[in-house]
Amino acid sequence: MNAVSKNSRNLKSAIQNRKWAGISVIAFVLAVVGAHADAQQMRKVGFLGAADASANAARVEGFRQGLRDLGYIEGKNIFIEYRWAEGKSDRLPALAAELVRMKVDVVVTAGPAATRPAKQATKTIPIIMAQDNDPVASGFVASLARPGGNITGLSVLFPEMTGKRVELVKDIVPKLSRMTVIGTLDQPGTAETLKETQVAARSFGVEIQLADVKNSKALDAAFQTARKFHADAGLVLSSAVIFSYRTQIARLAADHRLPIMFPQSEYVEDGGLISYAPNYPDLFRRAATYVDKILKGAKPADLPVEQPTKFELVINLNTAKQIGLTIPPNVLARADRVIK
Repeated sequence: MNAVSKNSRNLKSAIQNRKWAGISVIAFVLAVVGAHADAQQMRKVGFLGAADASANAARVEGFRQGLRDLGYIEGKNIFIEYRWAEGKSDRLPALAAELVRMKVDVVVTAGPAATRPAKQATKTIPIIMAQDNDPVASGFVASLARPGGNITGLSVLFPEMTGKRVELVKDIVPKLSRMTVIGTLDQPGTAETLKETQVAARSFGVEIQLADVKNSKALDAAFQTARKFHADAGLVLSSAVIFSYRTQIARLAADHRLPIMFPQSEYVEDGGLISYAPNYPDLFRRAATYVDKILKGAKPADLPVEQPTKFELVINLNTAKQIGLTIPPNVLARADRVIK
């Protein structure tokens, strides 16, 4: 009987050991499956910009806020790979290719200078334009309503905006007759914006002179040429290159006492005089909704390109005082933000 009892106890022990071993195996399998599921849920976004991270801080935060509003948490279910060319456009093709090699789920571009190399790097990975001057003219999309291909997003094409900028320059410089226009001709969208500027200038009886700026030295030369042209004011076109030289252009404008209208508020925050532009952080926030739709299975070709809905007039009164310019009360009253 003792031997029988002993064998019975051994049998029960063996069964329990097998039971716990089985449970351990199941737990291990579930852990592996869970880890695999988490890995599958983590989505990777590539973010490509022509300027530098600090210059785009507010825009990037707008994009990240947009993702948070949609339930994405960085490091938990989404990861963003940032690549910045820091004003050196020749670096963009390599940076775009790097994001493609990383097999990101979607690429977000911070401007047209970044969209072109992204387009050249991939025809399959979806590309979301956070902002673009004229994506149709640049050949990025077939039309705003039906983009086609793998690119969609937001456009800042707003024909009335160019005329409004020239009108505002005329308001703050009533005797405006000559204006220097500073841009980068080989940047996508610049040629179209320049044509709109020429039309608007003619309607106000203003003669314009173009300064093509591709580097810091060209920017210095542009102001020397503006002085010889006897320009009464200036207007800067959207350019990733020039955007990188915001403090330099603000200093040059002050030295030459030249009132300049800028295409983004960051110029004014860094010492420029005045800007009239879309609210770029809002555009980048809206870009997050495109990312969300793409990650949920939508195709870029089926998502219409949207246009800006918020615009801002920003004026720096410190700069106005520095160059000896009085901003008319009616212009100040229309400002969304005044820097004192």
